[in-house]
Amino acid sequence: MSLSASCGVAPQKRTLSSLLAGRVVKRPRPDAAPRLQEAALQLLEQQQDLRGLLREVWNRDPANIVTQKPSDGATSTTGAGPLLAGELRRRASQLGVPAAALAVKMTLERLTEIVGSEDEDQHGGVLASSQRVQLGLLLESSRELMSQGALSPLLLWQEYRRDQTLPHMELVLRLHSHNILSLTSIIETDEDARLWLVSGMKALCGWTSRRDEETDRVRQEVMSTVVGVLVGSGFDPTQDPAAPDRRAPPLCCSVLDDMLSWLLDAVEDRQGPAAGAELWIRVLDASLCGASASAESLRRFFTHALTRTLTHKPRLTVSDAIALQKEWTFAKAERSLTALFRKMSFGGGSCLHAGSKKSVVFLLKFLSDLVPFEPSQYLKVHVLQPPYVRVKHRGLLMEYVSLAKTRLADLKESVEDMGLYEDGSGGAALQPQCQAAQDVERAVSLFESTGRISATVMEASIFRRPYFLAWFLSALMTPRTLPVKADARMSFIEALRKADKIPAAQHSSYLESCHKHRQQNGGAEGPDASDEPLEVLKKQLQECTELLEEGRDGEMSAQLSRVSHTLSAIFPGHPDEPVGRTVIELHTSVRPAPELHVRAVNLILRSFCRCVLEASRGNAPSKQSPWASRFVGALLGNTQLVSGLLHAVWDLFHNQASLLSPAHLLGLAAFVVHLHAGTPRGPLVLLAPPTAQPEPVGVAAALSSALVCSSQADMLFCIRLCVAAVCYGICRGGQQQDYIPHSLYKKLLFLIPRLVPEARGSPVYDHQGARPPDLWASATDASATWRKTAWRLWRHPAFRQLESEPQYQLSFSEWLDVEIQVQRSEDALTDPERQQYQQWACCQLYLSRPVQHGGCGGDSRALCSHLFSAVMEQQLSNQKRPRGSCLPDLLARLQEVVYDMEVTDRSSSCDFLLDLLSQRCSRETSQQLTLNAWNRVLLALPAVLLVKVKSEGGGASLDCDALIEHVNLHQRKACSPAGLLSCHLTSHLLRGLLGASARCRLPGEEVNRIWSQISQRCPLLLLSTAHWWECVSPVLSSLWSRLCDGAPLPEQLQLLSDCHTWACSLGEGLPSASDPAAGALLLAASLHRAWSHDQDHQDHQAQRFTNALKVLQPETSTQHQQVLVFLLFLCVQDHLTSLLYPQERSRGAEELCSRLLVALVDSTDWLLVFQPHDQGVYQLVAMAMSDEMTRLMPWAFYSLLLPQRVELLQRAVLCPGFLATAVLCYLGLLRLHLDGRVTTATGEPHQVTDTTRCIGRGAVRRGGVSNLRLCLAQVEPSRILSGAKQFLLRAAPQAPPTALCSSRLRQLRPQCADLDPEVAAALATHLDPHDLSPEMDFL
Repeated sequence: MSLSASCGVAPQKRTLSSLLAGRVVKRPRPDAAPRLQEAALQLLEQQQDLRGLLREVWNRDPANIVTQKPSDGATSTTGAGPLLAGELRRRASQLGVPAAALAVKMTLERLTEIVGSEDEDQHGGVLASSQRVQLGLLLESSRELMSQGALSPLLLWQEYRRDQTLPHMELVLRLHSHNILSLTSIIETDEDARLWLVSGMKALCGWTSRRDEETDRVRQEVMSTVVGVLVGSGFDPTQDPAAPDRRAPPLCCSVLDDMLSWLLDAVEDRQGPAAGAELWIRVLDASLCGASASAESLRRFFTHALTRTLTHKPRLTVSDAIALQKEWTFAKAERSLTALFRKMSFGGGSCLHAGSKKSVVFLLKFLSDLVPFEPSQYLKVHVLQPPYVRVKHRGLLMEYVSLAKTRLADLKESVEDMGLYEDGSGGAALQPQCQAAQDVERAVSLFESTGRISATVMEASIFRRPYFLAWFLSALMTPRTLPVKADARMSFIEALRKADKIPAAQHSSYLESCHKHRQQNGGAEGPDASDEPLEVLKKQLQECTELLEEGRDGEMSAQLSRVSHTLSAIFPGHPDEPVGRTVIELHTSVRPAPELHVRAVNLILRSFCRCVLEASRGNAPSKQSPWASRFVGALLGNTQLVSGLLHAVWDLFHNQASLLSPAHLLGLAAFVVHLHAGTPRGPLVLLAPPTAQPEPVGVAAALSSALVCSSQADMLFCIRLCVAAVCYGICRGGQQQDYIPHSLYKKLLFLIPRLVPEARGSPVYDHQGARPPDLWASATDASATWRKTAWRLWRHPAFRQLESEPQYQLSFSEWLDVEIQVQRSEDALTDPERQQYQQWACCQLYLSRPVQHGGCGGDSRALCSHLFSAVMEQQLSNQKRPRGSCLPDLLARLQEVVYDMEVTDRSSSCDFLLDLLSQRCSRETSQQLTLNAWNRVLLALPAVLLVKVKSEGGGASLDCDALIEHVNLHQRKACSPAGLLSCHLTSHLLRGLLGASARCRLPGEEVNRIWSQISQRCPLLLLSTAHWWECVSPVLSSLWSRLCDGAPLPEQLQLLSDCHTWACSLGEGLPSASDPAAGALLLAASLHRAWSHDQDHQDHQAQRFTNALKVLQPETSTQHQQVLVFLLFLCVQDHLTSLLYPQERSRGAEELCSRLLVALVDSTDWLLVFQPHDQGVYQLVAMAMSDEMTRLMPWAFYSLLLPQRVELLQRAVLCPGFLATAVLCYLGLLRLHLDGRVTTATGEPHQVTDTTRCIGRGAVRRGGVSNLRLCLAQVEPSRILSGAKQFLLRAAPQAPPTALCSSRLRQLRPQCADLDPEVAAALATHLDPHDLSPEMDFL
C-alpha cells in the first residue's frame, strides 16, 4: 500500500484468485496456516459483494488456479470451498437466514443465468459449448460447498423446479454425473418426473434442426444415461416394486412404455422422427446401458419391450391369425425378430412340453392332425428339425415323422433337397441353390456369434452329406475377392477345413478361383496405408513356422494358400499384366519402392530363413517335406511380388553382404535354389541397365550377377553363399540340375581354386568303398570353416560329375571376364600368388583343356586370342574401367603367351596379331574405339614382334607388307590429329623395324629397303615420322647404336635429319647447296613440321614461309611444284582440323593455304588435292587421309576459295579443270549437307559478304571489282553451300570453252540433275556439248 501511495497511483481492485496466487508464490512455513486463515477472513470482511465473490469463484479461469507441490509430491489446489462456506455462514447469520438457503439462492441465481441464457429448443435439450463449460465450473464449486455442508442438493432441486416448468435434460445429466443429485433421487422426489422425462426425451429424439458432431454426442450421452437409469431401476429383479417407499420402478417402466409407444406410432405412420428412432435403437445397445443396468435387468427389459412391440395395436383376432397363417413368413420379418422366434422353438430340455408326457402327446397329436393340411415346407421343417422329446417318448415322435414322410412322398417332395435352416414360410419352395445360399448365410451368422460350427452343419456333413457337398459347400465357397483380414465367412471355411469337412482338392480349387477372381476384377481389396495387411501376413507367416515346429506338414499347403492370398492384396499387380511368362526388369541401381512392399518382402525373407533353420535342425534337405518348394511356388505366381523379392535379394547380395549372419546366408541360399527350381514356371529377368547379360535370363542367373568377386570381402561372401547353395542342392536329392544353379556352380569353379591352392590340380578323392562326407552337416556346423566345407564340396563325387555337363562348365573366356574385374589392391592373393595362380589357370588348366569343355585344346593361338579379346573388351567397356583391376596382370600373361608363340611357333606372330585386329574391326561398329584400345595393347607388346622376318636362301629379310597394310587400312582411321600417328606409336613401330633388322645379315640395307617401300606405299607412317622426328631420333639412334656397335643410322633414316635441317635453313633464308635427295612428300612434311613450331609467332611464321616461297618457285622445278602441292595438302588438313576442332592444330593454316593458292592457282596440280581418288603422283594424299577427312575436302575447297580476292578467283576459273573440280566439290558439299555430316564450326560468328556477284559477265568485262571481298574465317555450312552455288552459277558462263570436255560434262550432268537441277541447267546452257570441240577431250 505504501508503494502505491508513494507512486501516486490509485490502487486497483485485485481478484480473489490473484490474491491467492500471490500468497502461494513463496513456500509456506509450518505456522503459516492460522495466519493465512486469519488474513483470508479479514479479506472477506472487506468484500461487501457476496454475489461478485461467488461469481468470481464459479467463473474462475483454470489458468488462474494456483497450484503448489507439497514436499510429499502430491498436488494440492487453493480451493476456495472452506472460505466460501465460512463466508456464507457469516453472511447468513447477519441476515438471519439458514446458510443452506442462502447457498441455494446464490447457486440457483447463477444456474438460471447459465441455463436460461438461450432457448432450450435451439439445441433440442442440449446446452451450447460455452454454457457447458460454465455449468461444469458451477457444479464443481457446488460440490465443494456440499462437502462443507453448506449446500443441500434436494433443496436446490426443489427451488429449481419451483420456477421451471420442464427441467433441462442436460442439466439433469450433469447433476447426475457430478454426483450432486442422482436421477433416481430426482424421480423418487419429483412427482412430475414422468411428464418432463417423456417430454424431454421426445425433444432429444425429435430435434433435427442443426446437426453437428458435438451436439449428437451429447444427445447420445443424455439418452444413454437416462435410459440406463430407467432400465436399471424399472427392471431390477432385486427390488420390490410394491414397496411403499419405492415409487421409482413403476414410474421408470411407465416412462419407457410411453417412449416405446411413441416411437412405434411414428414408425407405423411412416413419418415423424426417423433420426430419433435410430437414436433410440442405438441407446438400447447393451453396451451403452450396461453401466447402469445389470444383465438380468436388460433381459427383462428386452422381453418386456418385445412383448409390447408384438402386442402394440393388435388388428387380428386369434381366429383371423390362424386363417392367415399361410401368409406368415420369416423372410418378411427383421433378422433380429426371426432369430428370436427360432430360439423359442421347440428347442431343448427346458421347453414347457419336454418334461410332461401329456404335453408331448398333445403337441404330437396336434402336429399329426395338421399333416394333411400343412405345406410341404412345414413338413420338411418338422422332419428335419423335430421337437425335443425325451428318450422314453421317442416312439411317439417316430410315428409323427413316419406320417410326415409318407405325406411328403405323396406330394413328391424330397427331404434331401431341404435346406438346413428352413424358415417354414409357407410360400413356394425355394430352389436348392437359393436355399443353400440362405443356409450358408445363417451358418456363418451363427458361427460369428458363437465362434463354433453349429450342430446342424456338423450333422448335415454326416447324415446329409450329398446336400452338404453338392449344395452347401458350393454356395459357401463361391469365388470372390477375399479381404486381407479374414472375415466371418473365411473363418468359417477355415474351421470346416480344420474339422476335415472340406475336401482338400475343393479347398485348393476355391483359393485358386478366388485369386483369379481378384486378378480379373482388379483387386477390390487392395493394400492401404495402415499396417493391417502386414499384421495379417506376419501372423500367417508365424503360423507357417509353427506348423514346421509341430510337424504338421499336411496343413502347410492350405496355410501357404492363405499367405498367397494376403500377398495378392498387398501386391495387386496391374490389370493389363500379360498372361504367361513375363519378363521382370531388375534395376541394379537403387530404386525407391513403397514402404508397404519393402516391409512385406522383408517379412517373407525372414520367415523363409527361420523356416529353413527350423526344418534343418535334425533333417537333411532330402528328408524334409516339400514345404520350401511350396513356399516359393506360392510366390512365383505374383509378378509384382517376385520383382520386389528379386530387388531385395539383389540389394542384400550386392550392397549389404557384410550385414548378413550365417543363418541369413543359409536361408537365402536355399531361397535362391528353390527360385532356380521354379524357373520353368517363373518369370525371366532382364537387368537394367544391361550389363554382360543383355538378354532375359533365369532368376538365379540374374541374382548371381550381384555376387561380384572384385575384392577379398566379396570373394569370401560369394564362396560362402555358393557353397551353402550347392550343398543344399546336392543334398536336396532328385535331379541335381533342377536344384543347383549353374551360375553359382561356376562361381565356385572360379573361387575354390583361387582361394584354396590345394584344389589346383589335386586328384579327386576316391570315395569308392567309403561314404561321401556329409555336406549338409558341414554347411550347418557353426564350428566348421568355409574353407573346410568348400574343400569337402570340391572333392564330392556329385560336385565333380556336374562339370561334365556343358552348362556347368566355366570356359576360359568366362574365367577371364571374372579375373579381370579383381581389384589388385583388395585381392585375397598377393602379387606373386596372383601371378602364380593366373599362370596355372592359363598354361596348365585351360591351355590343355579340350575346346568342347571350354579350354583351348592345346593351341597357344587360341589362348592368345582369348587373352587378346578379354583385354580389348575391358578397354572397350562402356562402363568406366575401375582403377587397380587385373588388366596389367592379364597384359603380362598376353606378353608371355605372344613371346612363347614367337619362340616356339614357326608362323609369324605379327600376322596372327594383325589378323585378330582385322577380324575384330570387321565386327565392331566403332572402329575408332577399337583401334584406340588396340594401340594401347600394341604398345604393351614387344615392338620387334610387329615386323615379320622371312628366311630366304639361308638368310633373313624383312617383310612389312602386313604392317603397311595395317597402317593404311586401320591406323589412318584412328589418327588424332588427322593425318598423323601418335608419337608413341610411331616410335614403337620404328623400334620394331630396327629391332627386327638385327636378325638380318645386313641390317642397314634392310632398313633402307623397307623405308623406301614405306615412303612409296605408307605415306601416313612417313608423315608421322617426319613430324615426330625430333622426338624419336634420339631413341632410334641409341637403339641402332646398341644393335650395330655404334654405327650411324641407315641412310634412309639419316635422310630424315637432312630434310629437317634443310627445312629449317630454308625458312631462315640461308643458302642451301641443293635439295636433299628425298621425295616431294617428305620435303613438304619437313617444311610443314618446321613451320608448325612457329604457329604461336605468326609474324615469324609468315616470314619463314615467304623465304621458302622465294626458293620453291613452282615454275622453276617440277619437284618444287610437287612440294608446294603436298604442302598445300598438309595445310588444308590443318585448316579442316581447325574448323572441326578449334582447340587443336595451327592457327594460321588458312593464311598459309591462301598464299599457297596464290602460288599454285595457274597450275592444275593443286586441284588434285581436292580430288584424292584420282590417279597420279598425288595419290599418296588419299592414302594418308581418313575417310572422314576425304569426305570433308569439298567443304575445305569452298571454305578456302570463297574468301579469296576476286582477281585470284578469276584466275582460278580460267584454270583448266577448275570448273569440273568446283562442280564435283559442290556436289560433295551438297551430299554432306543432305547427310548431316557437316557440323557447324564453333567460334565467334563472322559477317559474311556475298562477292559471287563479282564473278559475273559484266565484272569480267570491266576487269572485276577489286574492292569487294568475302571477309570470312569460319563460315557456317549453310552459308558455304549457298555461296558455293552462287559461285558456280556465275562462274559457269565465264568458264573458257576448254573448261569441260564433252565426256566429263556428260558425267556431271546426271549427278547435278539429281541433286541440284538449277546448276545442271546452268551447265547445259553455258557449256553446250555441240559448241565444244571433240579435239578438246584430251584436256
